[in-house]
Amino acid sequence: MQISLQKKIQSGNTEEKRNALLQIRNFETDAASRLAIPALRDKSEIVRATAAFSVIFLPKDEALSILIPLLSDKKELVRRETAYALGKVRNPNAINPLIQVLQMDKNLEVRAACVIALGEIGNVAAVVELIKILQRKPKTEEEFLRRGTARSVGQIAQIIQTNEVEVVTPQNYLPDKFKQLERPKYPNLIDIFSPFRAANDVLIETLKNPREFDDVKREAAFALGAIGDESAIPVLQTNLSAKDYYLAEICREALRKIQFIQTLKNEQKA
Repeated sequence: MQISLQKKIQSGNTEEKRNALLQIRNFETDAASRLAIPALRDKSEIVRATAAFSVIFLPKDEALSILIPLLSDKKELVRRETAYALGKVRNPNAINPLIQVLQMDKNLEVRAACVIALGEIGNVAAVVELIKILQRKPKTEEEFLRRGTARSVGQIAQIIQTNEVEVVTPQNYLPDKFKQLERPKYPNLIDIFSPFRAANDVLIETLKNPREFDDVKREAAFALGAIGDESAIPVLQTNLSAKDYYLAEICREALRKIQFIQTLKNEQKA
């Protein structure tokens, strides 16, 4: 099977190469991922872009070293898919290269992919750069970018607190008694990781902004709950009566998280 896939990557047409790369990805092993490495240099941008996701099961440092050059690929598709792939690799050494692309790339979709990847990596080192996006005035063309930014800040906080990579917003719409809250590793997150203090302030202003997009407000509310600082309580309470039902529910869930954290703090003091 692997010999057949290797031959298709070497001499197949574009569609055959893509199919082979998708099969390689489905194996989810580093041995299979190695078969995809030559495809990262294929003349077809579609093949290169597909190959980026087929090497993510290599050891983190090896995957990083072969993917980083593709962030400078001439084709936007390849740069975008490479950024997404680096998010799946979750190597913190990808943060600076992704931030550089976020700052310099002219393509909005590529920048959005970098934002999402930074959230999946889950390292606080990305927070300072991310909140700069939310500090800008909302623009229609940047709605997805802003939404991804707010979500990524919250995701980074949640990964630090719970080591969970998957984050659902909101958890569900069941009654509170059926919802589970993960015990956070740091009840005082903003005191341990100072970038979250500035992020918390920016997210509060984002949620207050009447010109902000609904989806961005939802993700900002989620992020405030993930950070868990009590300074967000007033703005979250205000939005419990929002016309946007999803926003109201996410604010309700965020308040539960903050109240849970407050309970843990009080237990520590006792």
